[in-house]
Amino acid sequence: GPGGRPMCHDLRVMLDAIGYVTRYGIEWRALPVDFPPWSAVYAFLERWSDRELPHRLVERLRERLRIAVGRAELPTAAVVDAQTVRGADTVGSTSSGYDAGKKTKGRKRNIATDTLGLLLMVTVTAASVQDRDGAHRLLALLRERFSTISLVWADGGYAGRLVIWATAALRLRVTIIKRTDNVAGFVVLPRRWVVERTFGWLTRHRRLVRDYERRPDHHEAMVWWASVSIMTRRLTRELAAQPPQPRWGQPRQAQPIAP
Repeated sequence: GPGGRPMCHDLRVMLDAIGYVTRYGIEWRALPVDFPPWSAVYAFLERWSDRELPHRLVERLRERLRIAVGRAELPTAAVVDAQTVRGADTVGSTSSGYDAGKKTKGRKRNIATDTLGLLLMVTVTAASVQDRDGAHRLLALLRERFSTISLVWADGGYAGRLVIWATAALRLRVTIIKRTDNVAGFVVLPRRWVVERTFGWLTRHRRLVRDYERRPDHHEAMVWWASVSIMTRRLTRELAAQPPQPRWGQPRQAQPIAP
């Protein structure tokens, strides 16, 4: 409303401060003095996350990215997977668990991406929750937000009753892609490599290497904010027709010299 104290902070600076914390994984109290006070930045983070601002930013960026590469705005297929993250001492015991397969105590983030690896949905559960059990809420939210999706690819951990439930309740066809036992070493599996690459993009942000959040919804918000940064950089390259930056050890392409 028109009343209240006038705003004294720049919103773009607030957005940059949130991106700084997400990218470099520092504590809120260690935020550099170039930014506004950490308490104000944290308050804006909670307020924007409660209003689902990062969700809307990701949706608009994803639509522009898909159009830039010649795809339709709304996806028709998705890829799902889960990743167990070790929890810090700030994670409460009521919302964390132990993943016996990964031998890791913490939380598990379940994500769904489109065929380009762009984030569609994310949920965070305890690490003790199996992949197929954690995917129930993920697929339900995916169906609620994207009525155009009819096909979902997943790994062998999602086989069983989840496939039957998704077909009957959500009208989603879940296709399981399994790894063959007669192949040794690393093998790139079709479709599954897309979501694995997305996990690699997310873990470049140090705040997501481990789980430092007290509440699972705060960890979900951090994943959304990291996706905003990823898609913004990628959209900038697409609009400028610039190739991705080479990795360490790879030669750079020669740039034409302006006359």
